Amino acid sequence: MAAFLIRRITYAVVMLVLVSFVSFLIIQLPPGDFLTQKIAELQARGDRSADARVEEYRVRYGLDQPLLTQYWIWASNFVQGDFGESFQYERPVAELLGQRLGLTVVLTIATIAVVWLIAIPLGVYSAVNQYSLGDQLLTTLSFLGLGMPGFLLALLVLYVAVVVLGQDVVGLFSRDFQDAPWSLAKVVDLLKHLWVPAIIGGVTGTAGLMRIMRGNLLDTLGQPFVEAARARGLKNRTVTWRHAVRMAINPLIVILGTDALPSIIGGNALVEIVLNLPTMGPLYINALLRQDMFMAGTVLVFIVLLLLVGSILADLALAWVDPRIRLE
Repeated sequence: MAAFLIRRITYAVVMLVLVSFVSFLIIQLPPGDFLTQKIAELQARGDRSADARVEEYRVRYGLDQPLLTQYWIWASNFVQGDFGESFQYERPVAELLGQRLGLTVVLTIATIAVVWLIAIPLGVYSAVNQYSLGDQLLTTLSFLGLGMPGFLLALLVLYVAVVVLGQDVVGLFSRDFQDAPWSLAKVVDLLKHLWVPAIIGGVTGTAGLMRIMRGNLLDTLGQPFVEAARARGLKNRTVTWRHAVRMAINPLIVILGTDALPSIIGGNALVEIVLNLPTMGPLYINALLRQDMFMAGTVLVFIVLLLLVGSILADLALAWVDPRIRLE
């Protein structure tokens, strides 16, 4: 186990270095940078008061140096916890990410809870009752969920809530609580708004996870060990949940590790933009559009980091759930 962890951590470090360099290079590929755009905007308005500030950025981050030098300065500061400064907001990247991280984590956990609490029981029911009316109905609904983009569903929910019901579902807080300090009333207001993006984000995930659970469980129910458990006189419910589901859930654990953790940072950015959520997804998209390279590069590195960590945790969870798996 120790050798496995050391090997995977070594691979993760090498992958992070490669991804950080490639992402930094890609962000820099378009002509110009954010500061060049800012200088052009200031000059178009006849405002030259910020030239000194722009020059300070260039010297501090080596923006007038070759690309490798710029990357080395950013990477050296990154490992020390200094992620650079967002040129667009003129604030440290760590401060901006810290403001949105908590709400992003809460929304991600709520979405994952909705997906797993609904998808697994429905997938098990659909597999156990194959070709029944309920199975066919769930199959139809799952295909609809897979085919409907999340942002389109968000627009439909937004229209129904605002036009039909006359309710404001944009954002995670009401106007009275947006800038208010945390209190019990603000937490209650957050919960009132949280269910909308959680349900929207969970529709597609629930449909896909349910199909995977159904297919794997159908394959597992035909295995010899399941027939042997039934031959010993165990109840069908015990055979299904204690033996079959435990084996069929393996791909879902992999999906949880490789998809859930990275979604804490990336999330469903289009849905978050439509609903105007103060999470990290819109911040990341905006940084890419504006070539705010330190913001975009930092978010991308953290997405990859969570992907690698989730992959390792998924391997460990698989070895614990399925005794047939040996990491050695």
